Amino acid sequence: MAQVEQPANLDRWHNLDGRVLTLILMRCGLRVGDACNLAFDCIIRDADGAAYLRYLNRKVKREALVPIDEEVENEITTQQQRVLDRWLSGSRWLFPAPRMNPDGTRPLTTHSYRGQPDLWLERCDVRDEHGRAVHLTPHQWRHTFGTRLINRDVPQEVVRVLLDHSSGEMTAHYARLHDTTVRRHWEKARKVNIQGESVTVDPQGPLAEATWAKQRLGRVTQALPNGYCGLPVQKTCPHANACLTCPMFVTTLEFLPQHREQRQQLLQIVSAAEARGQARVAEMNRQVLGNLEKIITGLEDDFSVKLCVLRLATPAAVTGAGTFRPTRRGWMGLQCPLSREPVSR
Repeated sequence: MAQVEQPANLDRWHNLDGRVLTLILMRCGLRVGDACNLAFDCIIRDADGAAYLRYLNRKVKREALVPIDEEVENEITTQQQRVLDRWLSGSRWLFPAPRMNPDGTRPLTTHSYRGQPDLWLERCDVRDEHGRAVHLTPHQWRHTFGTRLINRDVPQEVVRVLLDHSSGEMTAHYARLHDTTVRRHWEKARKVNIQGESVTVDPQGPLAEATWAKQRLGRVTQALPNGYCGLPVQKTCPHANACLTCPMFVTTLEFLPQHREQRQQLLQIVSAAEARGQARVAEMNRQVLGNLEKIITGLEDDFSVKLCVLRLATPAAVTGAGTFRPTRRGWMGLQCPLSREPVSR
């Protein structure tokens, strides 16, 4: 989606109608059939002047509304002007069929649109994590829209209204998908404690479900800016300097920037305390700093390995990181850019 949503790639649409339609699908979560049949006058405003896209949910045969941002509103307004420039008498559709439609009475068909995204994606050279050309269906953008809302902790009932689901059962699917994805990444991620030691979680073990339930509860009730609390929520925290001196603290690679920033702050605190003769303050912060150094070292070791593997997988992108040579089984002799140690695959 990061590739698809780049403005430069959106501008590679040769068909401007298709570009606007694609933007609506991505930003509003409509089904492709409902988007193709949008009425010409599809924008309405509330008492505060906020814009909404009004459409017919043909699956349940009722009108529905979804809020839109200024960019989508401007794109729709421009599309309306293009329709008036081509069909002087106007059209009832925002996307009239471009061919064999002299009076603008027929809307764009889903069949006419479905072939366009593949050509556009090929033109943009959008590829997946394995380097393969990406194929997308218009309905996948609706799933992305719903999943992103759930990921941002939007209440399920609000998501249900925005997607115009008849019941909460389908909306709950996105929440289950989110939970499964987060759990899979959590189980795969390298986790370290305050000693920089790896914390292992067996996803197939007898306590796997209970461990994940505790983790989810901790994320909600004991959220931390630099990691996660493993303390059962029934207990209170006895640590004055929460987390970095706590044996229940667990952190992952995603928090590495925060740890580095805090290390710099602690170094300044220790230096200032020593200059003022505050030995106790300096000693307390040195303990925290020591734990922080172990955490950073543990996480950076994992990061170095991942970076080397990534660069080995794309040797053409490596510049100045060392030497390598092709073999029958991969690339050998590449020097790791962080550890300066030779690595092989």
